[in-house]
Amino acid sequence: MGASPRRDGGVTLLTRPRLTTFAVATTGAALFWSLNLPLALLLGPMAACLVAALMGAKMQDAGTLGTFMRTFLGVAVGSSITPATLGHLPDFAWSLLFVPLFIVVIGAIGYPLFRYAFGFNHPTAWYAAMPGGLQDMLVFGEEAGGDVRALSLIHATRVLVIVTSAPLVMTLYWGIDLTQAPGKAAIETDPVQIALMIAAGFAGWKIAARVGLFGASILGPMILTAALSLAGILTTRPPAEIIWAAQFFIGIAVGVKYSGITWRELRIDVGAGVVYALILAAISLAFFEVIYLTGLAPALDVFLAFLPGGQAEMVVIAIIAGADLAYVVSHHLLRIILVILLAPVVDRLFR
Repeated sequence: MGASPRRDGGVTLLTRPRLTTFAVATTGAALFWSLNLPLALLLGPMAACLVAALMGAKMQDAGTLGTFMRTFLGVAVGSSITPATLGHLPDFAWSLLFVPLFIVVIGAIGYPLFRYAFGFNHPTAWYAAMPGGLQDMLVFGEEAGGDVRALSLIHATRVLVIVTSAPLVMTLYWGIDLTQAPGKAAIETDPVQIALMIAAGFAGWKIAARVGLFGASILGPMILTAALSLAGILTTRPPAEIIWAAQFFIGIAVGVKYSGITWRELRIDVGAGVVYALILAAISLAFFEVIYLTGLAPALDVFLAFLPGGQAEMVVIAIIAGADLAYVVSHHLLRIILVILLAPVVDRLFR
């Protein structure tokens, strides 16, 4: 007999597709780790789930557990915000001014690409072109009458291509070691601090979700942890093992989006996502050159701040690379806020 779901409080804890997902993701992570590849626990599960999906495997994301693991990325960012960090925030202002222009350029190129080159209807083309959070764009797109499956595949492909390419550029061009541990080991970290981080992650997530804050699983913990850090209560970042675990679940979240994919979806939706991701990379490179050459920020920080990958994925890479988290997160946060606030308004004006 097959594995039957166990339920606790109405939440499915164990299903055959979920077991398959964990087995596939673990295999991918182990393979990448054994080959000493960068970001093995992020890219390994992502790649393995993609291959398994193309082979017809039925997979399922990690559900509530996966969402909870994302909270530690918010905790990592929040715990990096100190009084000294806040003192540098005004230095970001000129760089942040480029973000609205960045969004306008992306939309002006992305929408015609999806609408006329690939033939998607208006709402699908519009929300596929918007570089916002995946879940938010799916909700807006569905409400507007868009193709949710196409949007899911396009945005997942955008994230996949960018998150896979960025480490290669960072390794080959800057020589950054992305196989290093993303922090101290758990055994070297005060257990009380770890308990505080877990509590802050969970509480921040639930409070943010209750008030309807977008990106609740990351932004809620980030805000609460930042408050604890500024108050001097929290004095360290999450240990390496927690960040590695968060990487693993984020890799799963991207990879399982391809579950049940058809050849038509692969050719049209994923093909459109790949083309769009390459165009986005070119646009990001242009902004990177302008901002870096004007001396507004270090090259690595600008590179990660203007790559429109997923917020969680870019935070992971920034943590491993040792980039300025406040700089990187503030730019991604402004981009997502502007898209969420303005994309539905502009969509209605188009109609």
